[in-house]
Amino acid sequence: MRQALREIEVETRGRGLVEITGRAADFVGAQGMANGLLTLFCRHTSASLLIQENADPDVRADLETFFSRIAPEGAGLYIHDAEGPDDMPAHIRAALTQTQLAVPVADGRMLLGTWQGVYLYEHRRAPSRRRVALHLMGA
Repeated sequence: MRQALREIEVETRGRGLVEITGRAADFVGAQGMANGLLTLFCRHTSASLLIQENADPDVRADLETFFSRIAPEGAGLYIHDAEGPDDMPAHIRAALTQTQLAVPVADGRMLLGTWQGVYLYEHRRAPSRRRVALHLMGA
């Protein structure tokens, strides 16, 4: 059993989904492992990871609309607002999504479905640099 670990930096433009499928696939391919398990871990409390459709951008727009309804911004809605009105809504969004993903690897490739992509989901309004750890175990 072999292991490989790398951290990637993801630049965001503010709230929304940033596809990182290609970067994860490049990492997997470079390791020369035929079969294994890729774990991705978001090292932040106001961003998260998703596996989501990567064909129709309307899916991403609808997700953002949905999350803005269930975790709205607004003065007086939350006690925790140390970093502004999007601070606590960002934490709620991260709590409702995932900070870690596991993707099987076979024949040296991630076993994603036809329309699936791996995304970092930025929950803050301001552009940011986020870190995602990639860990591959396999042979």
